Parts: sequence; C-alpha cells; structure tokens
Amino acid sequence: MPSTLVVYLHGFRSSPRSSKAILTGDAIKALSTLENQIEWYCPQLLASPKASMDMVIQHIEASTHDHLVVIGSSLGGYYTNYLAEKFGCKAVILNPAVRAPKELAPHVGMLTSYDTNEPYDFRPEYIDELKALQVESISNPSRYFLIAAKGDELLDWQEMVDFYKGSEHLVLDGGDHGISDYPVHLPKVLNFISR
Repeated sequence: MPSTLVVYLHGFRSSPRSSKAILTGDAIKALSTLENQIEWYCPQLLASPKASMDMVIQHIEASTHDHLVVIGSSLGGYYTNYLAEKFGCKAVILNPAVRAPKELAPHVGMLTSYDTNEPYDFRPEYIDELKALQVESISNPSRYFLIAAKGDELLDWQEMVDFYKGSEHLVLDGGDHGISDYPVHLPKVLNFISR
C-alpha cells in the first residue's frame, strides 16, 4: 500500500504549535487512510540550521515511505528548497525566505521564541550554516507550490515569485507574513499534495 511522509518545517523562532502547522497537520492526518497512509512529521527545529537539517534528514531516511512532501513556512521554506532538491520531492512553500542568510543576518544575538518566550541564541556561525544550504535555483519548478502574500511585512513577495518562476503560484493581494487567512487556502495545499 502506498504511503506518504509529509514534513512540515516552521519558521524562524516559531514552533510546531504555530497555527499553520496545527491546521495543516490536522488536515493531513484526516486524509490518511488504510489504503494511503500518511505520516506527519513536524519537529521543533533548532537554532542551528545544520543541526536542524541533520535531524530532519535522519528522520526522512529512517522513514518508510513511497512519497515525500515537504512544507515550509518562512525560514522553513528556505529549508524546504534544500530538502526538495536533495530528495527530488514535492514542496509547498509559504512566504519563504529565499535568501535566508541575508534576511537573518541582522537578527544574530539573543532572542526569544515566539510561542514560549524561551531564550533563543542565534549565533553568527549559523549564518554560514545557512549559506551552505542555499539553493540558487530550483531544478524542477513543477514540484513546487508557492503561496506568497503581497502584504508580507517581513519578506519581498516579488523575490519569491521570481525565485519560483515556472512553479504553481498563489499570490495573495494583501495578506501578511503569517498568512492569517491560511484556512481559506489550505484546500489548495492539500490538492497539490494529493496529486
């Protein structure tokens, strides 16, 4: 019987408890059947990009699945590019940081996690780790589905659209970085995954 592994990667200073992660996870789990089992993997990513990717890759390689889909939001979208190119799988990217080293360089230092207010030490060497994961261009646009909000207050939607040229796009007029109307667009995510 076919099985699918769906990996969800949250954004910078976020967690598996983010609203998009929970909404997507609930919807994915509801699609899982005996005929087509779906494994949901949404880990708490670490401050170190290298350690985060090592952890996720280890899980992917240990999992038994016929199909792999990676979904990523913001910084998670940046990681998704790396994994989708490495494994040749489908990818859904939600307001992704396509140039994360540049975007996150100003944030080096002691921060707090959004959900828990726990200390979050984002070290200078993590920028080099991010650079090592940079995808300069995607090899097969048909494997990617981009949701980009023109109203994103943190990242440039036009840069996203240019980076994923040739892929399936849903460009939202207005909106915000967190895609607060995400439940409206979730069916399109599920449709792309299920194809």
